[in-house]
Amino acid sequence: MPVVVVESPAKAKTINKYLGSDYTVLASYGHVRDLPPKNGSVDPENDFDMTWEIGNDSRKHVAAIAEALKSDDALILATDPDREGEAISWHLKEALTKRRSIKKSTAVSRVTFNAITKSAVTEAMANPREIDSPLVEAYLARRALDYLVGFNLSPVLWRKLPGARSAGRVQSVCLRLIVEREMEIEAFNAREYWQVRAQLVTPRGQTFDARLTVLGGKKLDRYDIENQTQAELAVQAVQSRPLSVVSVEAKPANRNPSAPFMTSTLQQEASRKFSMGARQTMNAAQRLYEAGHITYMRTDGIDMAPEAVGQARDAISERYGADYVPKSPRMYKNKAKNAQEAHECIRPTDMRKDATDLKLSDPDQRKLYDLIWKRTLACQMAAARMERTTVDIGSSDKQVGLRATGQVVLFDGFLRVYEEGRDDAGQDDEDRRLPQISQGDVAVFASNGPLQRDYDKLADRQDVVVETGGSGAQRCSAAVLGESGAVLATQSFTQPPPRYTEATLVKRMEELGIGRPSTYASIVTTIQEREYVRNEQNRLIPEDKGRIVTIFLLNFFRRYVEYDFTAGMETELDQVSAGESDYKQLLERFWRDFSVAISETSELRITEVLDVLDNALAPQLYPPREDGSDPRTCPKCGVGRLHLKTSRTGGFVGCGNYPECTYTRPIAGEGAEGDERLLGEDGGDEIWLKAGRFGPYVQRGEPTPENKKPKRASLPKGWSKDDMTLEKAVTLLSLPRPIGMHPDGGEIVSNFGRFGPYLMHQLPDEPKPVYANLKDPADVFDIGMNRAVELLADKRANPGRRGSRTAVEPLRELGEHPDGGKIAVFEGRYGPYVKWEKINATLPKDVEPEKITAEMALALIVEKASKAGGKKTSGKKATAKKAPAKKAAAKKSATKKTRPATTKAQKSSGE
Repeated sequence: MPVVVVESPAKAKTINKYLGSDYTVLASYGHVRDLPPKNGSVDPENDFDMTWEIGNDSRKHVAAIAEALKSDDALILATDPDREGEAISWHLKEALTKRRSIKKSTAVSRVTFNAITKSAVTEAMANPREIDSPLVEAYLARRALDYLVGFNLSPVLWRKLPGARSAGRVQSVCLRLIVEREMEIEAFNAREYWQVRAQLVTPRGQTFDARLTVLGGKKLDRYDIENQTQAELAVQAVQSRPLSVVSVEAKPANRNPSAPFMTSTLQQEASRKFSMGARQTMNAAQRLYEAGHITYMRTDGIDMAPEAVGQARDAISERYGADYVPKSPRMYKNKAKNAQEAHECIRPTDMRKDATDLKLSDPDQRKLYDLIWKRTLACQMAAARMERTTVDIGSSDKQVGLRATGQVVLFDGFLRVYEEGRDDAGQDDEDRRLPQISQGDVAVFASNGPLQRDYDKLADRQDVVVETGGSGAQRCSAAVLGESGAVLATQSFTQPPPRYTEATLVKRMEELGIGRPSTYASIVTTIQEREYVRNEQNRLIPEDKGRIVTIFLLNFFRRYVEYDFTAGMETELDQVSAGESDYKQLLERFWRDFSVAISETSELRITEVLDVLDNALAPQLYPPREDGSDPRTCPKCGVGRLHLKTSRTGGFVGCGNYPECTYTRPIAGEGAEGDERLLGEDGGDEIWLKAGRFGPYVQRGEPTPENKKPKRASLPKGWSKDDMTLEKAVTLLSLPRPIGMHPDGGEIVSNFGRFGPYLMHQLPDEPKPVYANLKDPADVFDIGMNRAVELLADKRANPGRRGSRTAVEPLRELGEHPDGGKIAVFEGRYGPYVKWEKINATLPKDVEPEKITAEMALALIVEKASKAGGKKTSGKKATAKKAPAKKAAAKKSATKKTRPATTKAQKSSGE
């Protein structure tokens, strides 16, 4: 009985259904061997010999495969059909051979399938092959390169830049993209421009919008109206002339569907439509693939198998009719440079089944499958047919011209199923439908001031979104309205390039040839885990630490973070995988120059490195000041010179007059997030607003030899650093606030703790203080004696609960557990769950709290207890709710330890 090995147990389960009892299907649980993280795992002095080690978690899986081979003399390696899958198969063969589980008589074969369906698996089993050596060599080359860069460059970073975590062959180039985009944004100078639009009425009384395109007989460019004065003149020119329709042109247009998904486009679209990160997308896709619902999800290919094209066309005809099926199938050509990555596109294995048919319970899988299914069907559907209309309106003297554009969908075609998302939010005004307009019609201005509303909002200094023609919706800060109320000029400013999202970053990496489908998600995730980049509202923003690392690499290892070098290395690795190049020669060429760069940089002192980085970053660190003073002079002491410094949390700018002057600010510049601000003086002390590792705080005075730790207070939740005043800061620094003496003795105080506002009080006979949480931060400053006493009394009466909340009532009581104690259903933070004593078991997503039975609850509790490794529970049937409690339960209840009134956690959190 042959032993079949795949990566995951889910994949093994699906394949086992198709192969039956004639095969033993086991999982390797991913890679079984890796390079140990120590010096010498790749030895450049010994022909780049690589030392591999089986991971602790993998030993038992390899042992299980070895045990199965004792009785079966055939091994079939059925790992994924890409470079990583080929590498896992090679590692398994090497590891099993080393432990003598593979004998001379053992038949070892390799099979691959692009989809886990019965036909695909059966066909693969009928066509075994050998392990692809060039593909394995390409893997070995990549792994060796990543080790040589990471293991040699990372220690240099640790020594020269405290706080730096790591560097990587591809990760550092990806980080450079994000940092350089941020520097573009910071260096961007907005340019003002104005646009004019009018609301006109046809002879039939229908209104439409038109934008100004000709002024003074000249066609307008985007920046021709530069300021408000010119805008006012333009508005006057438009409204002072009678207008008529000069021409109406309607043109047919076709819109074709996008190609089916490959890895990068799937990640991009999932980000646009669902805000799913690259790793989240790939995890969901992996589960869909292993369940046999979609084809392999790591691919550069966009072609479809002929039988899949036929299935798609049949499904389209059945669901939408013959009109939606094009006369001939649509063919998409692969862009992949690397044949090993160029598998079939990502598509459903059964085109007839949509997400509803599969009844997927996981929301990520359901959304992703629906996206893949719709995109696949759409790519084989007929084009959408439209009619685009352009109307030109002008004055008789040809000094003024306006244009209105619109679009009508005549046949929706593929748009009935799917429309690709866009990275920019602006909408083209061609999407609007125009009323019936004829050449020669008189165009009069709409009455009743139809544009007055937009103008009024701007006049009231409210931000208003105004449709401004083909450039989409713009946020305007000023406007000029004509006397008629139907001509409006709006001020706009050019926008800097947008920050990358995970989707647009993957797209840019793909354009530059950096990385491969199997690495996109891990690279984007790694730079965030290293705290080089943070993700805010789906936008990637470099941290100071990430900036410093990037500038360091650009100055000392520039060649290795060049885009063309990294892309060129990918091309060379593709040649290795194609059998056209020797991987050890590639490693030799790389190491010869890289080792020299490592040696030269290792000899530099940290001060030398910082001087180079300080000069390289000078335009960003020290921009000109408005008052014309030297931007490198310390704004606090006026004597010291500002200089780049490093710490474990990243880079910052500090005064060279330290320790006499403690001024610091982030490398983003003066006034940026984290810059110090003097709020004023109180009692002879300067009151400062600063930014620390855990957020903004206020501080009384500066550290001195006599007072090394001046008083500080973090800003409470909901307080903005921009709104901080001297009065607020002094009030905050005066905490804790004495409220008064408790009637039973002891002072009551209010304060802010790690987990929010609280009251604290200790009676004369109490061993520890009692803490009561406050809901509103303002209560810290306003709460009176009567309410404080009530809250503390409630806390003492209910020590196991926070504040004055009542006990949580169960949704349902299901009866007694066989071992004693009630089983009940509760509503929790993450959904309903069943509870017995200390065991909480979440209800499956498809089970309603009202429908769960005692038997179902007992099974969930037993399963949860076994996973947690806790005490074993009885699997006996639960006793009905009305049955009397067992004596054992009563005894257990009597001997149960009671919870102390105040725990350590409560004390530290201010509870």
